[in-house]
Amino acid sequence: MIILKIGKLDGNKLKENILTQIDHFRPEVLVPAGLGEDSTVIDLGDYLLVVSSDPITGAEKNAGELAVNVACNDIAAAGAEPFGIQVVLLLPSSLTEKKASLLMQEIVKTAKKIEVEVLGGHTEITDLVQKPIISITSLGKAEADELSSSSAAEAGDILYVSKGMGIEGSYILANDYQEHLIKKGVSAESIAEAASYLKLLSVLPESRLARKNGVKAMHDVTEGGVYGAISEMAAASGLGYIIEKDNFKTTKAISEISKKLKLDPAALISSGSMLMSAAPDNNLEEIFKENKIELIRVGRLIESGTYIEEKGKKNDFIKPDKDELWKFIEKYSE
Repeated sequence: MIILKIGKLDGNKLKENILTQIDHFRPEVLVPAGLGEDSTVIDLGDYLLVVSSDPITGAEKNAGELAVNVACNDIAAAGAEPFGIQVVLLLPSSLTEKKASLLMQEIVKTAKKIEVEVLGGHTEITDLVQKPIISITSLGKAEADELSSSSAAEAGDILYVSKGMGIEGSYILANDYQEHLIKKGVSAESIAEAASYLKLLSVLPESRLARKNGVKAMHDVTEGGVYGAISEMAAASGLGYIIEKDNFKTTKAISEISKKLKLDPAALISSGSMLMSAAPDNNLEEIFKENKIELIRVGRLIESGTYIEEKGKKNDFIKPDKDELWKFIEKYSE
């Protein structure tokens, strides 16, 4: 008997146990369920409807704000504008009514900030959870010529990441495990900086810029970090990739937290970063620089194979089987 591991289901197991079960397809569904595709796209005639669902399970502080941004980032990665969300709250019986109300206020406030309406959902108190679980389904509208799918990337494309790596993971660590970070020698300055990264979690600005400037494919950098996002985009496109590790950049805070906790920031969950695929002659770095959004080249797509380049050497690359945040939480809980 094979026991599933905690964290995002491995791509091969997802395909084998989940995706292959889907055997009915409708003509209006333009982007069906598939590896590397976080959103579905439905043709409703007058416009394209984009739908995506995401849970928040690894964070506690500001989990409502995280949940809204993460769900709407999937819509942005599809080249669409989010307009509404459905919220499912599974709450433990130990949670007070006041805390439940504050959680919902946080969700509503965040949605309003990005001009998204809370459309409804479901709220349930259950002894099956020990802390709140938030699952959000986000809805967006897209123009056909701005639609982005992970499967649209092509061999030869350059891969870029906006704003860096490890953003969400470092934010969670700085807020939920502050005392542990202090014990490990992380400076108060770095903890305070990482704790402020909530403001970086939306990728709507880079999505709007990317879809106006020839980006072929986008994928938000969630569980599995940059490595996971590259792997999923390549899988969706049926391609291989070369990771260019020498180009990696992190902020001082993320670098210190990662070093002290012995984490790889490129394998750390990073909502707030967008992976983008563009042709080599696309002047994307300059365009983003003009708009004051950092863009980092992290690799390139090839016909087949998975490799990593570092210090002039190219080696085979196997994607880590678990996000660094989950590894940390498991070890911390022992």
